[in-house]
Amino acid sequence: MSVTPITDYLAIAAWPTAANISAMRKLGVRLIISMTNRVPPPELDEPPFRLLHLPANDSPFRPIPLALLCTGVAAALPVIGEGQAVAVHCSRGRHRSVAMACSILIGLGYSAEAAMLIVKQKRAQADPTIWYIRRRILHFEEQWPHGCASVSAPSPMDERLTAEPLSPA
Repeated sequence: MSVTPITDYLAIAAWPTAANISAMRKLGVRLIISMTNRVPPPELDEPPFRLLHLPANDSPFRPIPLALLCTGVAAALPVIGEGQAVAVHCSRGRHRSVAMACSILIGLGYSAEAAMLIVKQKRAQADPTIWYIRRRILHFEEQWPHGCASVSAPSPMDERLTAEPLSPA
């Protein structure tokens, strides 16, 4: 299975196959944050799921914009606060989804180091310590929450949520 529960309220997944979508349903996931440039499968935009598509590159030359991490955390925290689960996916569940999951954990009060350790312990293929992902996670920790002040959570009324990078951070 390529869906890994990190905590009771947070999971990391690779590209959502039918088996992964079924696993997310069983985990009680309500919000799915897609970090790929590809359009996610339409099943992720149907109840019980709500989809937030935050297209990002997995490249040391084009780091994940801070605004995308802020947007994802702003959307995830209220869902988790309501006792529901969030899943984050990218192509292989190694870098972009890991950066977002660590950012969500930071938003919940974990240190960046603790977040990276938890994610790595729970998901063997996760690589939060590759230099360009680690740097984004540490940068998010430095900026949270004040550097995210201008980012608001997407409205839960939106049918399909897509965010474009505001500017490179």
